[in-house]
Amino acid sequence: MQPKLTIQERLKDLRVERGLTLEQLSAETGISKSALGKYEADDFKDISPFSMVELAKFYGVSTDYLLGLTEQKNHPNTELDALHLGDDAIEVLRTGKFNHRLLSELICHKDFQRFLLDAEIYVDRIADMRVNDMNAVLEAVRQMALMKNGGDANDLYLRTLEVAQIREDEYFGSLIADDLKGILRDIRNEHRPDTMTADEVSLAATVQGQLQDAMNFEGSSEEKQVRSFLATFGIDYDKLTKEQFVSLIEILKLSKYLKSPINQRGKARPQLQHGKGKKKRR
Repeated sequence: MQPKLTIQERLKDLRVERGLTLEQLSAETGISKSALGKYEADDFKDISPFSMVELAKFYGVSTDYLLGLTEQKNHPNTELDALHLGDDAIEVLRTGKFNHRLLSELICHKDFQRFLLDAEIYVDRIADMRVNDMNAVLEAVRQMALMKNGGDANDLYLRTLEVAQIREDEYFGSLIADDLKGILRDIRNEHRPDTMTADEVSLAATVQGQLQDAMNFEGSSEEKQVRSFLATFGIDYDKLTKEQFVSLIEILKLSKYLKSPINQRGKARPQLQHGKGKKKRR
């Protein structure tokens, strides 16, 4: 996840939010379509002061927001008192080295308020009395049944009365964790297309698959070794040209771990035939 949006991303997001094409935005602002396209491109270099001011006025945001100097898009002049934050919280937000964009997305998620409500119920012990009363009733019934049954604690009915009692920390800990995991899962899914988000298929899994393909190849043992060696570097053996293949063999001959794929003093070893062989059916 990127810590904050770039200028290009901010400009594109604002346009997409309003459902405008570059042509429509050009007609609204008087800025050429080609210039607007360049401002949103990855190889963007510079934007004129006139265009920056015009776009900021059109979108109703500050130029500081477009330039990435602030994350406040719609409330650039909000007083701290209106945020209802204590001094310690303001200090953390002001100096804290964390992902401010992620914090904003957490707060803005549709289930964040429920997460805070569940946290408040736990922290302020709002449900403690009801939970304790229920547990007390169940335990009283269990003790009476124990006395009546002569102390057989392994009775199904007695065990049910015991496990039905809620362990407060475990219950609320699980509840709050589920709330937070649901929020983070949604945000994670939204960031799948981000350039800084890791690929879903790990490099290790990819290499493992390539190694398996190499070992399933129907050919000489030497060729399997070469294919496996190349797979660890993510190189497709079948895409090598004949010239590259010859050069590779000359290099691999120097390896003390790879059996020589060429003839040696009177010992007839089969020559590798580049591009030959078939893959085994899985």
